[in-house]
Formats: sequence, structure tokens, C-alpha cells
Amino acid sequence: MNKDNHHIKVSLTRNSYEIVIGKSILECIGDELSKIGFKEGLKILVVSNKEVSDYYGDSIIKSLIAHKFNPKLLILKAGEEQKNQSSIDLIHNAAYDARLERGSLMIALGGGVIGDMTGFAAATWLRGIHVVQIPTTLLAMVDASIGGKTGINHSKGKNLIGAFHQPKLVLIDPKTLVTLPAREFKAGMAEIIKYGVISDLNLFELLESQDNISELSSIKEKLLLEVIERSAKSKAEIVMKDEKESGVRAYLNYGHTFGHVIENLCGYGTWLHGEAVAMGMVAVGQLAVQRGLWKEIEAKRQKQLIEKAGLPSKWPGLELENVLSSLQGDKKVKNGKVSFVLPLKIGDVKIFNNISNEEINDCLQKLG
Repeated sequence: MNKDNHHIKVSLTRNSYEIVIGKSILECIGDELSKIGFKEGLKILVVSNKEVSDYYGDSIIKSLIAHKFNPKLLILKAGEEQKNQSSIDLIHNAAYDARLERGSLMIALGGGVIGDMTGFAAATWLRGIHVVQIPTTLLAMVDASIGGKTGINHSKGKNLIGAFHQPKLVLIDPKTLVTLPAREFKAGMAEIIKYGVISDLNLFELLESQDNISELSSIKEKLLLEVIERSAKSKAEIVMKDEKESGVRAYLNYGHTFGHVIENLCGYGTWLHGEAVAMGMVAVGQLAVQRGLWKEIEAKRQKQLIEKAGLPSKWPGLELENVLSSLQGDKKVKNGKVSFVLPLKIGDVKIFNNISNEEINDCLQKLG
């Protein structure tokens, strides 16, 4: 075990695994797979996109071959708009051509889109084969790669098609963030701010105390590692309490209910996921203020931190009727009621499913 690597255990009733965070860990993937029991001759399908594989694909394939594994590389197009059934068909076709078996493995090398699609393809190929997540974006490192949520978008809504399928391992190498576009880095900060609001006041205050959190080059290596590790731990702790989202795991949807509306109505790709979540957090903050649940000063602090991260905070002009219709298509609707995660204070949230259309209207008018 490399003493410089950080290990976070995700302990579940079944299918427990580790999140391993370390510099240059991607080059050691063969060794990491051997440590968790994968044997020589293992058939592996590595799924990535060109932007990521151009940087890291060769070193990963070399490491796998050096450990006598049998890898194949599949390159998919990048972008949220690719998160659909056609892409899953491409992965399944590649799995067939590679003769993947039930003991075989898929590796997701990329951001949240690649992770979600590869996880879903693994969950549905031969009724479920192994998957390892190697997130290369900040958002995927602290959120999408952890917890076993996989899926694709439907034309009527985001992530409506999917399955819970836990990875065998999550490998996080902060060095990959050097090649991440600036806008994508900012989008990842939205999820980190989210963890501060829902469960970690100290993380929120740590981010507030920094001069600049909108650029990777302005964040010291030690701070970056701490922020990633704290966020990943927050996600892991919630998943351990509630693997299938029957209770507290829904807290992770903070900002996402409105965020998914923005993505759906504005068209996937117009806003990055983290940008939509940032606007969604400001919106539910306003909803909480209206209800007297949250102090105006805390809503202001949240908005200021979001803006400090270089993220959008203003609600886009969307027709109320379209917003309400999109909300009803959300996968978290129960008995016709939409669930919202609302803040009570920084570091504490609660789920409410009794928000009226009038309240939503008032909220969006104030934001507009």
C-alpha cells in the first residue's frame, strides 16, 4: 500500500469497495486491480473519450498489459448529449466483440457522463459485470463516480433510465485535473459547495476563506486534496447510510431538482451539470428563505460562494408552465408531489414534499 495514497472505505451490506486517492495512481491501475483479486487473463473494456484517452489511455493500457490483463479500448464522443441509448449500444457491441464474460470488467475513464454510461452498460451486460471508476473531472471525483448510481438520459428528462451498480474500486488521481477545461473545473466546485451546505460547515467555511476557488492554478495542492477527500468522504458516508436512496441519500439531490429542470428545458449541453446545480442551489435557497427555514444572510453566503467559484447564480428565463411540467417528470416525484431538499442552516438540510406551485412561482419570480 502506497503510504501517500488516501483510502476511503465504502462499507455496504454487499459490494463494499474503496476509494483510493493518489498522485500518478492511474499508472498503477494494474497493481490496484491485482490487489483486489483480479487475475491474469482478465478481459477488460476501457471506455473513454478522445479528450481523456489522448492523455491517459496509453499509460492505463500499458499498466493493464504489464499485469497480464487483456484490455480493449473504446472511444465514445464526449458530452452530456451523448448520454443516451445509442451510446449504450456502442458499449454493449464492444463488450460482445471483446467477448466479455460475467467475471470480466469495464473501466470508466473520464467524467461523469462516461462514468454513468459505463456503469449502466456494466449493470446491464450479462445481467451485471464488474465496473471500476476512474474519474478525471472534479465533479466525477467527488460525486458521480461514488455510490453506484448509473444511467442515461431520456428525451423527457435527465437520468430517467438507470440502475444501482456499485463499482469494485474508485481510483482518483488529482493530477488529471491539470488537463481539465477551466469551465469543467468550476462546474465541479458546485458539487463541493453542495457538500458544505448539506453536511459540512467546516468545508463551506474553508472555501469561504480562500481568495480564489474558481481556478485550479490558484488552489494549493494540499488544499485541493483535502477538498476532494472531504467531499468524497461526505458522499461515501451518506451512501453507507442509504445505498438505494430511500432516505438521507436524497440529500445529495440538493440543488439538483431545479438543476435538472434547467438542463432539460435549456437543452443538454447548454449548461454543464455543475452550472445547473449551482443555479438550482440558489433557487432552493430562495425557496427556504420564503418558508422561513433559512436566514437571508445564509442564502447570501451561499450565493456569494457560488459566484466566487465562477459559477452562474441567476435563474434562466424559463416559462413557469414548462418548469412545473418538467418537475412532474422528475424521477423523485412521489404521489404527484415533487421532493425538494431545502437548507435549514449551512451544514444541515431536510426533505420537503409539500411545496406548492404557488411557492415555486413566487420563488422563480423573485429570482427573475
